[in-house]
Amino acid sequence: MLALNVPSITIPQGQSFGLVGNNGAGKTTFFRLLLDLTESSNGHVEIDGQTVARNDAWKSSVGSFIDDGFLLDFLTPEEYFAFVGKLYGKTPPDIAAFCDSMTDFFNGEILSKRKFIRDFSQGNRKKIGIAAALLGAPKILILDEPFTALDPSSQIRIKRLLADLQKQQNITMLISSHDLNHISEVCSRIVVLEHGVIVRDIMTGADTLRELENYFAV
Repeated sequence: MLALNVPSITIPQGQSFGLVGNNGAGKTTFFRLLLDLTESSNGHVEIDGQTVARNDAWKSSVGSFIDDGFLLDFLTPEEYFAFVGKLYGKTPPDIAAFCDSMTDFFNGEILSKRKFIRDFSQGNRKKIGIAAALLGAPKILILDEPFTALDPSSQIRIKRLLADLQKQQNITMLISSHDLNHISEVCSRIVVLEHGVIVRDIMTGADTLRELENYFAV
């Protein structure tokens, strides 16, 4: 059985693209293919006209956080941001300025705690991963289940952060979520996957949440 069967899909620059589906629908596989973390048996992925597979040229324009496997959890957040920043050619003042810009999102829970990433709560590890994905000022941001494990205040903060990025930088966002409310608020386009196949591709409007709830109703 195919894990994912998407003959063709195009995501325009600046679009906030949402991906929803039940467990096993293929959401994470979709993102892993986009990031060249999984090899497809057929077809290919392009970013800005560049084939993704076995090519590093596109990576500087993409920031992503899929799971804790992206983190170096034996580092402190400060050490991890310094490491990621160096990969993007950022100077220590650049990294410090970035961390200052994330003050509201961090909410006093991340920096200067003198502990390793592995010792933070799942929600705060997710904050660290999302922040690291943004450190390189990417043109494309890919986040898998960014709202899961976050408390209500942090969910509001991340929605505010994503909205600001979209408005100020016209960043392309690809976000998966099981939360239909959040995905409907954040994304202008929502694709529904079922057993690896796209069964809905809709632009967000006043009735989007109801349409999604009706589709997933048992």
